[in-house]
Amino acid sequence: MTKKEEQPAETEIKNTKDSGASKNAAKKSKTEKVVKTPATEKMVEQAEIKGADKPAKPLAKAGKRSAKAIEEAQEKKAKETRKAKEATAEGQEAKKPTKKPTRSKLERTGKKFKEAAKLIDKSKNYTLAEALDLAVKTSPVKFDATVELHVNLNVDPRQADQNIRGVVTLPSGTGKPMRIAVVAEADDASKALKAGAEIAGSDEVFQQLDKEVINFDVLIATPALMQRLSKYARLLGPRGLMPNPKSGTVSADVAKAVTEAKAGRAEYRVDSNGIIHLGIGKVSFGADKLDQNASAVISSIRAAKPTSIKSGYIKSLYVSTSMGPSISVQL
Repeated sequence: MTKKEEQPAETEIKNTKDSGASKNAAKKSKTEKVVKTPATEKMVEQAEIKGADKPAKPLAKAGKRSAKAIEEAQEKKAKETRKAKEATAEGQEAKKPTKKPTRSKLERTGKKFKEAAKLIDKSKNYTLAEALDLAVKTSPVKFDATVELHVNLNVDPRQADQNIRGVVTLPSGTGKPMRIAVVAEADDASKALKAGAEIAGSDEVFQQLDKEVINFDVLIATPALMQRLSKYARLLGPRGLMPNPKSGTVSADVAKAVTEAKAGRAEYRVDSNGIIHLGIGKVSFGADKLDQNASAVISSIRAAKPTSIKSGYIKSLYVSTSMGPSISVQL
């Protein structure tokens, strides 16, 4: 091949290179025509960070996606952040609503309770007679309130020997009329009615229990009929009316049990926190009668002291009325 024939081939290669270079230059000129703004630079940076092969979405000519709108949004955001920083620096931050402090129990009570509480010195432990006298004076209600005794014991009710419970006959009575029902055979039923029971017999009481009618406060039964009475344990148990030998409501001598219940027999039992709560009479009894009842209850609780507890049996003792302030009693 001659030199003349080789020249056209070389010129063709040059022409193709020139055409490729011209295309690249045209692409560069097109990209250079786009105005570089902070918004466009940000989009380019995001595309580079993502490492995506797809190019970033082109900006719109108008609207929210236009370059002008994006720049305005960025300026507005920067202005808001700058204002927030200035406000915090100057201490002009918006005040948050503060919660009101919770008031004490005495502040949330009524006027009568506050007046009654002024008569009691909380830092002092009164004698039992003084505490009962104050309880009668500080009753803030119009009705005949019940005087209550609250005894905190150093016992664990989960232990069988420390689950304190008992029955005590109050010398001055409870001040509450007791309706007594007796489950017994015909002979014992007649004795119970003579002693003061409102309902006595077996068929009469069982018919009422079948209808779930309870019109009595105490239920006394003979040991022979306890098996028939166990059918109604779910009805009587939650109400505290199920007869129990420990409480004296299961007895062969029903006449004696009725007279004791009418005289003012009270049953007490320690709760899950180791405290005994018991009503010992009414405000109308006066301090002397209440003192007799309270002394009988305290002596009964002391007699029920478990052998496993050597000292510190009674931790604290308080007296109060139904809706009145509590009074601490010295041990």
